[in-house]
Amino acid sequence: MAALPLRALTLRQLQFFSVLVEEGQFGRAARRLAITQPALSNAIKQMEKLLGAELLTRSTHRLELTPVGAEVLARTDFLVNTFEVALRDIESTVQRGRAFVRIGVIPSASARVAAAASEFLKSGGERAVELAWRDAPSNTLLAELRSGQIDMAVAAITEPPGGLTCIDLFRDPLVLVVRRDHALAAAGGANWEAIGRERLVLFESGSMPALGNPARAQFAQGAEPYRVSYSETLYALVRSGQALGLMPRLYTSSLRDPELAVVPLLKPSVERRVVLAYLPGPMRNVVAQELIAFLRERLPQAGEAIVRRVSKGGRVRR
Repeated sequence: MAALPLRALTLRQLQFFSVLVEEGQFGRAARRLAITQPALSNAIKQMEKLLGAELLTRSTHRLELTPVGAEVLARTDFLVNTFEVALRDIESTVQRGRAFVRIGVIPSASARVAAAASEFLKSGGERAVELAWRDAPSNTLLAELRSGQIDMAVAAITEPPGGLTCIDLFRDPLVLVVRRDHALAAAGGANWEAIGRERLVLFESGSMPALGNPARAQFAQGAEPYRVSYSETLYALVRSGQALGLMPRLYTSSLRDPELAVVPLLKPSVERRVVLAYLPGPMRNVVAQELIAFLRERLPQAGEAIVRRVSKGGRVRR
């Protein structure tokens, strides 16, 4: 059972603390909250008194979280985000008769998840649902899931993330994207040794560093790879002959470029796990539970259906 003084903590105090940390300065936070700076300072001092510990170290130029403050902030953000979303859920349900569900998805899986979500909406009969979409790298989505900003996430992982329930959907192997006139395109497949000393280009964030870097090190690849943020840049570097593209197969599902070919990368095959993740425990509404169950069944089937291969002539086929 929680200590009695903590029962005196209010949601308003928690909101003040969250905004103050985000703004990093009492004056800016007070203006955003439309209160006076002394009122904000007193609210934070009252929180610290109730908790029996300092949350912030104060200096002339900036605020810093104490170790206790960092732990309290993680839980504060979850409570504040959950409350704000609950209000939106109530508004959506009462005023528009719709349940509100927030979905996070990695961009490479967005087409597949959106198609499945559309099937879910059409199968709902009288059920009215409002979906909110968030696309971001996996690490961002998982952090937002933990903090209560989204209800579920389709993300790529290499290790099980702590504190979340994860359902395996399918595996997404790494492939090479090469120019159509490259020797590997005609070979129909490649192993890591065949890449030799050629320069690679890969994504700088998401799961790629954890997947690509160990394999490169194992086979003593050549020059340090180019690291980019967007697939358009990756394709441009490959098209210009400056590098070979290394990326998850999902990204290539919409590639329709006559100058480029997708080559399976074997020996060893390096894969990332695509999972459906959500917080354990009771869900915020029944519709979110139903959507999780639907995606759990439908997305693995979609993953098995899309298999890309390269023929001896270098033509990419589904």
